[in-house]
Amino acid sequence: MKLLTLRLAAGENTVTKAVRQDGGTLTEIDGFADVGELLRSEGWEATARAAAGATHPAEGADLAPVVPSPGKIICVGHNYRNHIKEMGREVPEFPTLFAKYAESLIGPNDDLALPQESDAVDWEAELAVVIGKKGRRIPEADAADHIAGYAVLNDVSMRDYQFRTIQWLQGKTWEKSTPFGPALVTRDEFSTGPLMTSAVDGEIQQSTPTGDLVFTPEFLVSYISTIITLNPGDVIATGTPGGVGHAQDPKRYLQEGQLLVTTIEGLGQLKNRVIKEA
Repeated sequence: MKLLTLRLAAGENTVTKAVRQDGGTLTEIDGFADVGELLRSEGWEATARAAAGATHPAEGADLAPVVPSPGKIICVGHNYRNHIKEMGREVPEFPTLFAKYAESLIGPNDDLALPQESDAVDWEAELAVVIGKKGRRIPEADAADHIAGYAVLNDVSMRDYQFRTIQWLQGKTWEKSTPFGPALVTRDEFSTGPLMTSAVDGEIQQSTPTGDLVFTPEFLVSYISTIITLNPGDVIATGTPGGVGHAQDPKRYLQEGQLLVTTIEGLGQLKNRVIKEA
């Protein structure tokens, strides 16, 4: 099942609706403004499957971030061996964790604005895990039951700010910098393994199977929930593979007018035109 958050015009305003995608049709899930709100309801999966609200064409739909306002976005650094190698680091014993905030998210087809303050904006294709069931100190053997599904995310990074200190937060959570979507694909329809790519103006930059993670989604759910309760709608961005612009020689960063495309087979695609911040 594919669940999305659809933007709709309402007079001079915009509202959002949680929808289910069936082929080329989006069906509203009545009573839920977005997928995050749906996930926080009891029996969300049955509710979504039974939905029979108003319908809209999927083609050309204006999509919000699939979960627009997660309570937590926890990101994992150094989780693909080829990226660890290109950045000159050692394979970590434990996950490297940092946070993003909901203000950093944009829709899967929204413009990506280069901030005035950074000229080192880099791409990082990632598999996102979306939590569907609350838990604390979740055993790894039970972790899959707490995953609602998966989506595509690009952890766009302002490298000049990221490396000002040993703490990465300031380079990772710039406002309106992180494409996320297009859909939450439920766990029964996706498992790690398929190819993940990022491309800039059609030139492939990253290309690695999602199964090459050092720490699996189930391990991450268990590990992170040891530290803090995971709630429905929370997001774990599981790390990026090799091929980032910062590791190339010479270094390459996003430029105005370019098209950044992030794809995971079975989950969908983000297409974000790079513009200058107004």
